[in-house]
Amino acid sequence: MRGDRTPFGKPSPPDSKGRVTVIGGGIGGLTAAALLARRGYKVLVLDQAIVPGGCASTFKRKGFTFDVGATQVAGLEPGGIHHRIFSELDIELPAATPCDPACAVFLPGETAPISVWRDPQKWQEERQRQFPGSEPFWQLLSALFKASWNFQGRDPVLPPRNFWDFWQLIQAVRPDTLITLPFTFMTVGDALRLCGLGDNLRLKTFLDLQLKLYSQVDTEETALLYAATALGVSQEPQGLYHLEGSMQVLSDRLVEAIERDGGQVLLRHTVESIVTANGKATGTVIRNQKTGEVWTETADRIVANVTAQNLVKLLSGEPIAENSTDNLSVKPETSETTNPLPNQMAGYKYRVDKLPPASGAFVIYLGVHESAIPANCPPHLQFLYDYEGEIGENNSLFVSVSHPGDGRAPKGMATIIASSFTDTRMWWNSVDYEGLKQKYTVGAIARLSEYFNLTPESIVHQEAATPRTFARYTARDRGVVGGIGQRIPTFGPFGFANRTPIKNLWLVGDSTHPGEGTAGVSYSALTVVRQMEAASKI
Repeated sequence: MRGDRTPFGKPSPPDSKGRVTVIGGGIGGLTAAALLARRGYKVLVLDQAIVPGGCASTFKRKGFTFDVGATQVAGLEPGGIHHRIFSELDIELPAATPCDPACAVFLPGETAPISVWRDPQKWQEERQRQFPGSEPFWQLLSALFKASWNFQGRDPVLPPRNFWDFWQLIQAVRPDTLITLPFTFMTVGDALRLCGLGDNLRLKTFLDLQLKLYSQVDTEETALLYAATALGVSQEPQGLYHLEGSMQVLSDRLVEAIERDGGQVLLRHTVESIVTANGKATGTVIRNQKTGEVWTETADRIVANVTAQNLVKLLSGEPIAENSTDNLSVKPETSETTNPLPNQMAGYKYRVDKLPPASGAFVIYLGVHESAIPANCPPHLQFLYDYEGEIGENNSLFVSVSHPGDGRAPKGMATIIASSFTDTRMWWNSVDYEGLKQKYTVGAIARLSEYFNLTPESIVHQEAATPRTFARYTARDRGVVGGIGQRIPTFGPFGFANRTPIKNLWLVGDSTHPGEGTAGVSYSALTVVRQMEAASKI
C-alpha cells in the first residue's frame, strides 16, 4: 500500500492537521481519537477486538449483558473529566445513576458492611462509628484530596518531559498545592503511623481492601497523594456512577464522535509493530484479522493506548503475549522478525523490566434469577477472598450487581460480576490451567454464596475469565489490568510520561498519570491531545 494514502486508498483531506494512528480502542485511545478528530486531525483507530472499549467493553450471553472489567465511572459531574470531554465533542453524556454507597465493604468475620456513602456527612458519621479515633487521618486525606483535586483540575502535565510540559506544571501550582509537598514521599501506612493509627488492624484491613481496587497495592505501598484522590472521589460533589445499559455506551458514543468528525475505527485489525526511522515513529505494521492482509501504514503521529510493556514489544516487533494453545488463547502470528529496539528506548525498557509484576484479574460472571439477590443489596460490594493459589494470594473480591431496568438483564433476572486481582505468573506457568481456573471459580462461588442465594436453580449462566482471557481479548501483555501500581516510584512526577523517547509517539492509558479507571485514562488522553496541539504550533 502506498505510504501517502490512508487505509483502503482513501486520501487525506487537504485541510487535515496530519494523520494520527491510534493503537488500541480502549477508553483512553477512543478519547484521544475523538478529541483529535474534532480538532481537525485525520484519525485512524486500530483495535484487534471485535468491539471497542478494551477493559471497559461488554459481552452478551443468554440475554445478559456483562461488563468485561470496569463497572463504574467517575467524572460525569459538571467539571468532571468525562463531562469536559463530552462537552467539547458535543455529544450527550450517557444516562447514569450515582453509586450510593459507592461500596459496601465486609471485613473478615463481620456480617454488617462498612458503607462508603456519597454524602460527605453520612460518610463522616459512618467512619467515626466504624473507626473511633481515626478522624485526624481522614481529615488529612480530605485536605490532601482537596488540594490535589484543585491541582489536577488545572491540567498539569506529569511527569514533564520538555519546557512546554514543565510550564503547564508550573502554571497549575498554587499556594493551596503546597500542602501536598511534605507528603509526596509518604505512603498510606506512613500517614496511619503519623496519626497514631499504625496498630489499628481493622482500619488497615479496610484500607487494604479499598486501595487494592484503585492502586493494586496495600497501605504500605500506595502513594498517599494517590490514595487521597482515590478514596475521596466517591463523595459529592464528585462521585462514582452506574451507567444505564452497560459500560459499552461510553465507548460507543466516542466511536460515533470519531466517525462523525471524519475518523475511522477499524476493529479486528492487529498492530504488529511500530515502525521508526531516525528516532521518529513513522508508521505501523497492520494485520487484517479477517483477510490476513498485512501492510505498513504511515502516520505523522502515533498514539499508543497500550501498557508500557506492550509499547516496548511493539517497538521491537515482539509478539505481545506468549499465549498457550488452549482454547482461550492463540499465539499471535507475526509477519516480520523481531527488530532491534531503538536506542532511545534502552533506558525505558530497563525501567519496564524492573517494574514489580503487574496484576491480572480473575473474574466470574453470573446471570441469576432476582431471587438470588438479597433485599436492599448495594450496587457494589467487597469481600475478603482468601483463596491460596499456586503462588498464594490473600485478596479482595469486588462485586457489582445490576439493578432492575438498567439494561443488563432480562426482566426478573440480574447480573453479578465478581473480580479479584491475581498474580499473572501462575496462570501462565500452571501445568493445569483448567484445574486452577476451576478451583478459583469454586472458591469465588463459595464466598459469594455467603451473601447471595446462589444455587444450581438460581444461576442461569456462569463463566469465568483469567489473565489468559484478558490477554486474548484485550491484547494486554500477559493479560495485566489496572496499570502498573500506584507506588511512590510510579506515581505522578515519578511515573511513565505520555511522551515517549521516540519522537511523534505518545502513550495513553493506565500506565501513565493519573492511573487506572475510565476517568484516569481519559485525562491522559486529554494531556496527549494538548501536547500534540502545542507541538503543531511550534
